[in-house]
Amino acid sequence: MLPARLTWQFTLNSCRRAHHGTCHYSHLSALSGCTLQKDRRTGRGLDLAPTTLPRGFSSLLAGSRPPVKLLGNAGYGKRQLSLSTAIVNLAPAAVRPYLRLMRLDKPIGTWLLYLPCTWSIGLAADPGCLPHLGMLTLFGTGALLMRGAGCTINDMWDKDIDKKVSRTATRPIASGEISQTQALVFLGGQLSLALGVLLCLNNYSIALGAASMCLVISYPLMKRITYWPQLVLGLTFNWGALLGWSAVQGSCDWSVCLPLYFSGVMWTLIYDTIYAHQDKDDDARIGVKSTALRFGEQTKPWLSGFMVAMVSGLVMAGVNAEQTLPYYGVLSTVTLHLMRQIYTLDINKPEDCWKTFVSNRNLGLLLFLGIITGNLWKERRETLLQDKEQV
Repeated sequence: MLPARLTWQFTLNSCRRAHHGTCHYSHLSALSGCTLQKDRRTGRGLDLAPTTLPRGFSSLLAGSRPPVKLLGNAGYGKRQLSLSTAIVNLAPAAVRPYLRLMRLDKPIGTWLLYLPCTWSIGLAADPGCLPHLGMLTLFGTGALLMRGAGCTINDMWDKDIDKKVSRTATRPIASGEISQTQALVFLGGQLSLALGVLLCLNNYSIALGAASMCLVISYPLMKRITYWPQLVLGLTFNWGALLGWSAVQGSCDWSVCLPLYFSGVMWTLIYDTIYAHQDKDDDARIGVKSTALRFGEQTKPWLSGFMVAMVSGLVMAGVNAEQTLPYYGVLSTVTLHLMRQIYTLDINKPEDCWKTFVSNRNLGLLLFLGIITGNLWKERRETLLQDKEQV
């Protein structure tokens, strides 16, 4: 009985040392292969036979819970389980790599592509009306397809680079799960479906949407030739700020669309610079450029400048769209959100960069809510003016 207890205590202590002082059942599932990496204190490897584990523990390890890797510095690459991840995991094994290639398990990129479209559609709505639900659905579908296509193009260009970066080495093309030919066929399918979505719009919007393809294709090359690839990404990702308005109104009102587009580009420079700080060590080692490397320890002053420019553009877009008090109230909250992001950000902690980056989805949704409420307030304002005139 005593040897069994000593073995059990030894197992738990080894787990604690292997995982920075924490030990949870999900981490113990990594023992199912009966092998742990070298013990940090002794430098020796640990071999645990199943027979040394307490009764009932072997059955726990053999359960349905998948093994969880004990990660070191790459631990920041972990993502919390979500509905999109569950969908990918439940898909047939042959389909799974393609869903990962289009980043269906990481929907944050789709959100960041879609949100500028929602802002534009919301601003283009008639006074007192909600945004056009059909257009929101159509652009949501287009954002999913085009983000997937963009990721496929990016991974085809970056196959050799991705192999050298710890966070991207397991991507389907870099790891060899999908060949370049298979990726090209898959890309053709995504672009064909996206073209079908685009053809549902008016002719002006079709031409405007097609013009963005030059940016979509060229963006992955920018990190090789300039320290400002995030700027090119901003020009690409915020095209919906132009397209959403034209889809609703038939053409762009440049007094609204250009400031909105400019603000979106500044927003992308903020969140994607934060994102790029996750990979800056690998990027510097292999010669890939980014604004994270360009700004270095001066990142926060640069981000603050982008924030001022973004908010100024949103104020100008609101004024030209005749937005009302709720819009500016929410815009004040958005500004505080950005200030907090920049103030609390630790650019040398990849996990903090990821958390801050992801929080921009909520920022974009908050601004969309401000646009909706501001537009609905227009009806109330006009009603009050009419009542005053009658009196």
